[in-house]
Amino acid sequence: MRTINTEHFWMPFTANRQFKAKPRLLSAAQGMYYTSEDGRQILDGTAGLWCVNAGHNHPKIVAAIQAQAATLDFAPTFQMAHPLAFEAATALVEIAPEGLNRVFFCNDGSEAVDTALKIALAYHKARGDAGRFRFIGRERAYHGVGFGGISVGGIAGNRKQFGPALSGIDHLKHPLNIAINAFSKGQPESGAELADELEARILALHDPSSIAALIVEPIQGSTGVIIPPQGYLIRLSQICQKYGILLIFDEVITGFGRLGTAFGADYFDVTPDMIICAKGLSNAAVPMGAVLVKQMIHDGLMQAAAPDQIEFFHGYTYSAHPLACAAAIATLEVYREEKLFERAAQMSPYFEQAAHSLRDISIVKDIRNCGLVCGIELEPQTGRSTTRAYDVFEKCFWEKNVLIRTTGDIIALSPPLIISKSEIDRLFSDLRAALLECTNT
Repeated sequence: MRTINTEHFWMPFTANRQFKAKPRLLSAAQGMYYTSEDGRQILDGTAGLWCVNAGHNHPKIVAAIQAQAATLDFAPTFQMAHPLAFEAATALVEIAPEGLNRVFFCNDGSEAVDTALKIALAYHKARGDAGRFRFIGRERAYHGVGFGGISVGGIAGNRKQFGPALSGIDHLKHPLNIAINAFSKGQPESGAELADELEARILALHDPSSIAALIVEPIQGSTGVIIPPQGYLIRLSQICQKYGILLIFDEVITGFGRLGTAFGADYFDVTPDMIICAKGLSNAAVPMGAVLVKQMIHDGLMQAAAPDQIEFFHGYTYSAHPLACAAAIATLEVYREEKLFERAAQMSPYFEQAAHSLRDISIVKDIRNCGLVCGIELEPQTGRSTTRAYDVFEKCFWEKNVLIRTTGDIIALSPPLIISKSEIDRLFSDLRAALLECTNT
């Protein structure tokens, strides 16, 4: 095994000193498995970081990136363009909910969030409604790490260190209620009325005409898989429409088959005004994000400017990067050709049954699932938080050769959509063993 100098890389969202005392290094990947630096095959229970939906190193995606790198490595999209940018946008629109037919490309989910917030402000201003400047997010929401994203986000750690950068931000309560809905399978039956807080809040605390947009994740993934109650998202949409508020779905996690449909909007039967996506868009092979926008929003900005003027003063050097576009086009073809969204839908009941089989373990406080994603909330260790789930994470990686993800004392699982029934069995069997071994710690 190689000797790796870990000194110089400042790792993101990581306890750097803890990690570098005993590094967990991955050196290769194929299909459902990583290869660790010490040569072990690690079952990937998290699709990397919610993103490798088609499995690792898919040959079609790899070949597309290699061919593009040898043909056109980079081309600007400021006052110039290249054909793949338009082809990638068209391919994305073909699987999007009806009406979301304009695409602004960026490099990741954080950039996509800030882009969507800017589009909302610019759209209202373009149509003469510049008084709409407020955004509403939710508690425990994760919308990336841009200053816009942490402002509308609701993760305490992300906000305490920097403070919100945007003013005029408000947050709704999250819809998780373990006391009533513990161990729900799919969407909880109780809790749709929590959406009414949106109307109550904007009427009591804000002039509704000051609200630019509501931004929500269909499923709040990064803070522990919070599933919306039945009817909750539909009610939020109705309230937004009533008061002229744009509805933004952050589908960085729920997009591209995670729930067995192209987008969470399809699964929950709600069409927002914008969809933020990333991760599975390119199977994470090349960084890429996008904002899907309703044509009325796009056209509002176009019509407000003269034909020879820039309509939207925003963009990134690497917007629609040729390699990212090649990866996205190939990825979307793989999803279609291998019917991976349909496969995820077919495997979801088996995945659900396996997840809830852990209910009998004494330290398991709640299990939440939808599609091929689940959250397993653990009772914290006495006087300590986050440590129990981390202990399970370490045991899974070093002893069970399984990769899971933790957030606080919650285990999150979101495997590649190619996972088989036997791999689901192994994932939950090994997790069960690790949980039982950590029960008395």
